[in-house]
Amino acid sequence: MKDPQKKYIAILGSTGSIGTQALEVIRNNKDRFVVEVLTAENNAALLIEQAVEFRPNVVVIGNEGLYSNVQHALEPLDIKVYCGVKALASVVEMEDIDVVLTALVGYAGLIPTIHAIKAGKHIALANKETLVVAGDIVTALARQHRVAILPVDSEHSAIFQCLPGEGMNEIEKIILTASGGPFRGMKRADLEHVTKKQALKHPNWSMGAKITIDSASLMNKGLEVIEAKWLFGLEADQIDVVVHPQSIIHSMVQFQDGSIKAQMGLPDMKLPIQYALAFPERLKSDYPRFDFTQYPALTFDKPDTETFHNLSLAYDALRKGGNMACILNAANEIAVEKFLQDEIAFLEMPDLIAECMAKVPYIVVPTLDDYIQTDTQTRALARAYTQVKVK
Repeated sequence: MKDPQKKYIAILGSTGSIGTQALEVIRNNKDRFVVEVLTAENNAALLIEQAVEFRPNVVVIGNEGLYSNVQHALEPLDIKVYCGVKALASVVEMEDIDVVLTALVGYAGLIPTIHAIKAGKHIALANKETLVVAGDIVTALARQHRVAILPVDSEHSAIFQCLPGEGMNEIEKIILTASGGPFRGMKRADLEHVTKKQALKHPNWSMGAKITIDSASLMNKGLEVIEAKWLFGLEADQIDVVVHPQSIIHSMVQFQDGSIKAQMGLPDMKLPIQYALAFPERLKSDYPRFDFTQYPALTFDKPDTETFHNLSLAYDALRKGGNMACILNAANEIAVEKFLQDEIAFLEMPDLIAECMAKVPYIVVPTLDDYIQTDTQTRALARAYTQVKVK
């Protein structure tokens, strides 16, 4: 029987960086949370280990070739095991689930999130691409089904935390902070021969490979700009980005009287994860506390969009609207994949994205099917682009 004092959580992408940190939050708050569903794409060994510890009702392994391994390992524990994309989209509809933490990487998060919203589940959103690709559809569905979208990204969580009590007060703009990544301060000439090993060394955050590369190219900040539009109902000129290398101020809100609210803390993703899962409560934690005396200077600078052109492309996509952000996202996912496979150079990633934005058909008011088709078309064009480069 379901315990009414606890929240029942489904974690989509439980073996990734966000998923494992979410389980750490739950491990420290077993009196508040129950793990109902765990899913992974390929990391069957860790998924099994997590399931043995947390005893969810259901696990899903995306890679169908790994199903028998997971099913055999968990059979004695009476845990239901499913596999494949369709299973991922259907388990989020389970009756007992209160919150779905969408921690999948990239476009893969879109369809399961839509299914969860239609089933009336609140969304703890760590998958920014869901709103980048189809923010109009997702936010409209959330309103229709009275579902809360609770941001998990540290920047959007910061904005969200600054807004309580300000419901009647107009936002003039928000200011998203960016660490600048491992290549902060470098120019194009410095980046011509950087390696994936260098790009994967983020100075402040421990994240998965895809988001770490996005951070190095400033595409992560571009995607966050687009996500912010849909989360907070803003226009492009109401969303600023500043480079803040210490990553202590996670983002800020400026109101129409000129006053600014900021949310601060040490860079630790467990904090925004816990805030989203427990909302509207703040749970006690023993995480390290910020000490102002250890940070005598907090610095800020403008982002260099000439060197890191991805941020400009994201603003272009936001202003253009329609399916342009979907094109941007799909092209970027292929660009990152090919960079990690050493098939294109770091500075070629924005060239690939711009090429796709220029050539994939633009749709002013896309349907969900249009977004799905746009994603497929863009990936095909991006792969063709990289194949030509390799030759």
